[in-house]
This record gives sequence, structure tokens and C-alpha cells, in this order.
Amino acid sequence: MSQLDIKDLHATIDGKEILKGVDFQVKQGEIHAVMGPNGSGKSTLASTVMGHPKYIVTKGDILFDHESILKLAPDVRARKGLFLAFQYPYEVPGVSLATFLRTAYNAVRQGGKKGDLGQEMLSVLEFRKLLKEKLKLLDMDESFATRYLNEGFSGGEKKRCEILQLAILQPKIAVLDETDSGLDIDSVKIVAEGVNKLVGPEMGVMIITHYQRILRYIKPDHVHILLDGRMVKSGGPELADVLEERGYDWIKKETLEAAPNGHGEV
Repeated sequence: MSQLDIKDLHATIDGKEILKGVDFQVKQGEIHAVMGPNGSGKSTLASTVMGHPKYIVTKGDILFDHESILKLAPDVRARKGLFLAFQYPYEVPGVSLATFLRTAYNAVRQGGKKGDLGQEMLSVLEFRKLLKEKLKLLDMDESFATRYLNEGFSGGEKKRCEILQLAILQPKIAVLDETDSGLDIDSVKIVAEGVNKLVGPEMGVMIITHYQRILRYIKPDHVHILLDGRMVKSGGPELADVLEERGYDWIKKETLEAAPNGHGEV
């Protein structure tokens, strides 16, 4: 069983410290929700896990299957089985979604090592069959795959495209960075249904979100609260309900009271 271990992670961007000691673990088959107010470091955590070069790790480690991945490029991390769904997916005019997905699928499977996603590569016909299966699974029209990547897509379509990538690449651990951001309630339901069809024993998921609403449709096993770059509280799915009712102010107050110097610094 694969697992992602984040140990005392500190990270900066442009010299500013954002993550200030995050400890966290996600195993295959588990769903973890990471919640927190704006500016708490949620997206920084996602980008750092995936190896974005702008985010510099100054202390701590990120382990995947008990091996440090800090020195690995994002594409190598992807081949090992990590996946990141973007909060703001890019538009790529002139490249069809089908072409992009086949290129990505084969890229994560070539040059791999034992324990990675593998070295299997598919022909055009083989991939077309796989793509049709995943489109059907997610209740998406086949014409979707012929459109240019995210060009002219609505917010909901862009997020469904990210879930389709998740279905095609079949990672071991997936990080969904505010997948519900900017979506109306119907789109949130559709995206959540797609995620629910894909999660299982072979895939662990970290859902990063500001709001509780997507967690009404995707039931997390664990909920964690990130505040000022630190994981300050963890619990079961009921913790998300408390946040929905009470907001984040009580967490901030509780954290300040627990700090030795009374200023939130532990």
C-alpha cells in the first residue's frame, strides 16, 4: 500500500515562509480533507507536494512509499503515482483533450522504475478505448475529448476535465486543490460524483477546500485544519460540520490560547 508522508514541512516562496511545520499522512484508500481560511497555506501545500519549483522546502521532508521525493522533478513524482488537480486549470489552444490525455498517460508510464505506475504504453486505438470507458464512467459526452484543452470551457467543465485526467492517469495519491472553487452547486455535485466513482483501495485522495459544501458529497475519512502554515487540528468528518456552523474564528482563538507565548507561535 502506497502512502504519502509529510514530515515537519517548512516551505517558502519569494523568501516568505508559508508552511511552518506541517505533519501529514495519506494512504491509498483514504480520503483526507484539508481545510483552512484563505492564506493559510493550502495551495502552497499542494504545489510543494508536487514539486513546483517556486516553492522552496527549507526544513522537513516529503516521503512517498518511505522514500524522500524532495529532489525529484514533478514529472518523476507523477510517474511514482502522485497527481495534482489544479485550482485554476490552464487553457491550451490547438491541443485536443484526447491528444493531451494520451500524451500524459504514456509519459507517466515511460522510463519508470519498479514500484512506479509502470512502463505500459498504449497505441492510439488502445487509448481511444480506454478514454471512451472513462468518459462513460463519468457520464461525459465523447465529443468532449475532441475540444481543445480547457479552451472555452466553463468553470465546471474545466474541473470535470481535471477529474477525467484523474480517471485516465489512475494515480496512487491524488491532490485536489480547491476543485470546488468557483463552481455552482450543480457543478460541485457533478465533480463530486466523478471523484466518488474513482476513489477506492488503489487511490488515496487529499481534498483541499475552503468550504464544507463539497464534503457533503464526498465523505472524508479525516479532516485537517491548516492555519497560518500549520496543521492545528485533525478529526473525523464531523469536524467539517463544526466548521460549517462556527467558521474558523474559534480555531484561531483556540490556537492562540494553546500557544506558550500567547501569539500563536508554538
